[in-house]
Amino acid sequence: SIFEGEEMLRDYIEQKPVLQTQNLVLRELVPSDIPALKEWMPDPAIYTYWGKNAGKTDKNPELLFAKKDRKTKSFHWGIAGKENDKVIGELWIYLIENDRMAKAALRIATAFWGKGFGTEALACAVKFCFSHTELKRIWTDVDVRNVGSCKMLEKCGFEREGRIRQGKMVNTWCDYYIYGILRPDSKEE
Repeated sequence: SIFEGEEMLRDYIEQKPVLQTQNLVLRELVPSDIPALKEWMPDPAIYTYWGKNAGKTDKNPELLFAKKDRKTKSFHWGIAGKENDKVIGELWIYLIENDRMAKAALRIATAFWGKGFGTEALACAVKFCFSHTELKRIWTDVDVRNVGSCKMLEKCGFEREGRIRQGKMVNTWCDYYIYGILRPDSKEE
């Protein structure tokens, strides 16, 4: 393989990695997280710029565990506080194309907005993807009105690559930015 001696996306299909930062643990969600998820997932404020309103699973997090897990190369981490292991958000690296490019998505409980946890989690996930998988590009879209998320992406090294005017972002028609980061752009700590 051209990626000699390193892990690849396929190596994580069965066993997803647990990532740690200074304040956070990124890990798979488990049924014991349901009470923490119920505290913030139904909050309408989270969905202001999410592209859709809270769905059935967002309002009833136990449904996350009702269906059989599909084995996939995608990552879906719960973002938990290191000191209490309470899940305060979620982060996805998904829509993987040709093992080369993937989309990132992140949401955090409103009580933890503006505290740097989104930046800390996303920077960790990006660093992991670029150092432990063959991914070369991670991108996302963000509603132009979502100033906090734009700042977070830029702190993580993402570049604003363009603006889509009145495009469809999930289920919402709005102006949104496309952000991307390439493996050579990723900042080493």
